[in-house]
Amino acid sequence: MPDANQTAPGLLGPADIRRLAAALDLRPSKARGQNFVHDAGTVRRIVRLAGVQPDETVLEIGPGLGSLTLALLEAGARVIAVEVEPVLARALPTTIANRLPAVADHLTVLNADALTITGPQTLPAPDGAAPPTRLVANLPYNVAVPVLLTALAALPGLHTATVMVQAEVADRLAAAPGSRTYGVPSVKAAWYGTVRRDARIGRSVFWPVPNVDSAVVTLTRREPPATTATREQVFAVIDAAFAQRRKTLRKALAPLAGGPDQVEAAARAVGIDPTARGEKLDVLAFAALAQALAQAGAFAPAPTADAVGPSADPRPRNTGRQS
Repeated sequence: MPDANQTAPGLLGPADIRRLAAALDLRPSKARGQNFVHDAGTVRRIVRLAGVQPDETVLEIGPGLGSLTLALLEAGARVIAVEVEPVLARALPTTIANRLPAVADHLTVLNADALTITGPQTLPAPDGAAPPTRLVANLPYNVAVPVLLTALAALPGLHTATVMVQAEVADRLAAAPGSRTYGVPSVKAAWYGTVRRDARIGRSVFWPVPNVDSAVVTLTRREPPATTATREQVFAVIDAAFAQRRKTLRKALAPLAGGPDQVEAAARAVGIDPTARGEKLDVLAFAALAQALAQAGAFAPAPTADAVGPSADPRPRNTGRQS
């Protein structure tokens, strides 16, 4: 039977992870969600689920010690890795050069907070590589939703996003209207595409072992709902509707629309029951309602919601990761 610390050539195993952490004097931070994957089968599974193809450019957020990065490069991808921790950003190219020297030039590292990505121009452009078409990442629960939504808003060229997150976050992202877990992340993710919950990941593949299970979800981008309302206006309506889940739309949206009567009129104009709660509406209904409210003169002054939305502000700047 092979040693549990052994792994495939190039990829990282448990002993490799601990050795790298020790060399960097890195003590995993629970507050930053630093639980590093040490299982080759898990990272290869994520790459397969993501549908990564040779020579395409993949954006990885939070590469950490490089477990998933190596699997992406092994599959033939060119990787733009965004890492907020300077010590990890500096160490990653060396790890790749040592483990997979033949493809070391397929990696470009950006030492930055992923929440500061505002467009393709904020990412490095590797020689001979196209802009990223897939996001593949292992995200800590405390910033998973803001990071995902920020990337989707800033990078319209991303066709898919495959992320490993806390299982509870995965449930929320993939939830359908009317379910217990349906909420702001569900609707905002649905604005960008369809979300599929792919696989549950056990705790034993991480070091240190977390207190929660993880899961992989894949978002496949499609055109947003047809509406004359802006994304910011739609997201403002979503945030207001879920700010107090037990309130009806008529009451929850009243401050945004200028009063409950305005909400009722706008809702009825697009065939929505104003006494319903936000948890019953899908993204198409929210888009229609935002359009009706905008046409009725709501959103003056214009809302300041960004791609993430005010429910996530102030946005956490802690982008530690589980990689």
